[in-house]
Amino acid sequence: MVLKSVRLGSNDLARSRAFYDATFAALGLPPCSTPDQYPVVMWDLDGTRFVLGPARDGEPCTPANGGTIIFEAQGDEAVRAWHAAGLARGGTCAGAPEPKPQARGAFGAYLRDPDGNKLAAYHGLSMG
Repeated sequence: MVLKSVRLGSNDLARSRAFYDATFAALGLPPCSTPDQYPVVMWDLDGTRFVLGPARDGEPCTPANGGTIIFEAQGDEAVRAWHAAGLARGGTCAGAPEPKPQARGAFGAYLRDPDGNKLAAYHGLSMG
């Protein structure tokens, strides 16, 4: 099975595009190429689409309680750069860059994006 896409809610696509362009650049990814007139913004993460857009029911978007999306970083400095870029673009700290005991010492950091979605970036995280 292949995960084709992950979609998060966004109440402000321009703000989301700026936040994710900055944080993904710190992880070595190109900026969003979705045209401005599209109702969503998206990035290709090695074959999986990462999508942000408004809720289909027209209600304000809210973050998942207990949900976290984790991105892989190529080094501790990339984790630090990702975290700093997120803070500079309206994100809030949900865990400073450091070795995380809950991840067997892998180096990670947590952010909430401007809509409150919880994200993490890790270097050296083993899923086994």
